[in-house]
Amino acid sequence: MTVTKKTQATSMDVAQNFPSAVDRDTQLIEELRADPAYAEIYLQTALEDIYEDGGVPAFLTALRRVIEARGGVGEISKRSGLAHQNIYRALSADGNPTIKTLTEITRAAGVRLAPYHA
Repeated sequence: MTVTKKTQATSMDVAQNFPSAVDRDTQLIEELRADPAYAEIYLQTALEDIYEDGGVPAFLTALRRVIEARGGVGEISKRSGLAHQNIYRALSADGNPTIKTLTEITRAAGVRLAPYHA
């Protein structure tokens, strides 16, 4: 399949007018990095929604973003003593981290999981 100049220009126009999800993620991670209190609220909100449909994967995504804001998996691995692979596996889309792993990760990231009161 050949891409025409018209198609290429249109693709570039779309990319310039509509920021990609990657750009939004990058912006969110920068906001989480700049404001530790916001990172705590962001993660707590995701935790409160954990019982909703898709709540667990959404929480794990939120925690991955906070980890990225706090220096990435490498930094969290050093601080927590957990292997990189264990962190990646725990926070993957079908991750099923233990409470111990979550505790170690959040402690290393400098955030707390607060109890939810219904």
